[in-house]
Amino acid sequence: MIGSALTKIFGSKNERILKQIQPLVERINSLEADIQKLDDKSLAAKTVAFKERVASGESLDDLLPEAFAVTREAARRVIGERHYDVQLIGGIVLHQGKIAEMKTGEGKTLCSTLAVYLNALSGKGVHVVTVNDYLARRDAEWMGAIYRFLGLTTGTILHEMNDQERQEAYNGDVTYGTNNEFGFDYLRDNMKFDIKDYCQRDFNFAIVDEVDSILIDEARTPLIISGPADISTELYHLVDRVIPGFKSDEHYNLDEKSRSVSLTEEGVALGEKLLKVDNLYDPKNIEYLHHLNQSLKAHLLFQRDVDYLVKDGEVVIVDEFTGRTMPGRRYSEGLHQALEAKEGVKIER
Repeated sequence: MIGSALTKIFGSKNERILKQIQPLVERINSLEADIQKLDDKSLAAKTVAFKERVASGESLDDLLPEAFAVTREAARRVIGERHYDVQLIGGIVLHQGKIAEMKTGEGKTLCSTLAVYLNALSGKGVHVVTVNDYLARRDAEWMGAIYRFLGLTTGTILHEMNDQERQEAYNGDVTYGTNNEFGFDYLRDNMKFDIKDYCQRDFNFAIVDEVDSILIDEARTPLIISGPADISTELYHLVDRVIPGFKSDEHYNLDEKSRSVSLTEEGVALGEKLLKVDNLYDPKNIEYLHHLNQSLKAHLLFQRDVDYLVKDGEVVIVDEFTGRTMPGRRYSEGLHQALEAKEGVKIER
């Protein structure tokens, strides 16, 4: 009750932050008339002037009103869209390293260009993290027109790119890509022996689109990088062929909630009989036991067109949080090969 009364008098924290930001918005709006008088060449030349001021020690915070006004005018001329005040507020909040929550249709993509342009003036690069390749490609092309008009370079990190193409994209002023691609590039760079072979450069500033999905939902799935295992693909086929002989409750216990399956004593005995081994738990037969467990998982817990798709002869994982496909990603510890054996496609190492 006391808290409610204080909120009415002083406003909520969100309201107080917005009140502090309002003078900046008014300052940006006051510059609009003068910025509109500049021709295209003079407007683009502002980027060079801003960079010189940053190099001489002026802070990005000091440049913010002018830089935002220039970005707004460039957007109006290049893509025919002018930032509203609510988008200016969003841009300021993003520059401050906070989360800006905006409703669908309020222009989050356009809003981000303000903070992106301002922070790209340092020359250290800006990352825009999206949830899939389509959005990365679309936004880099759509919003990239604004940056290119103002003299900045843009790059896009896509799954099919090689190291040289990735280096070029990371060396741009603005780099678009998915959280998975940025994450895996970081892991791959840390496995290289020469720093010249690194794709990424030092990190500076990033804007994360759909931050709740990327930093909460998808963060629950670790990114694991590994090399191919030297295991015969025939073993996956052999184990896959015996799976139909296993019956629920009698040979295995299934827990769909924890997504786990375990063999019963009768199941172990059946596995030994079908695979023609004396003891599944003998160290020399442990691979058979592992493959049997993974194959049971593939058949009982993973459903085609729900957990994965079969596309162009490959098993492609479907993200459980977003429903989007994740080409290039593979389940570890032989599970992906078990799914390939189940679906009758080529088993990759």
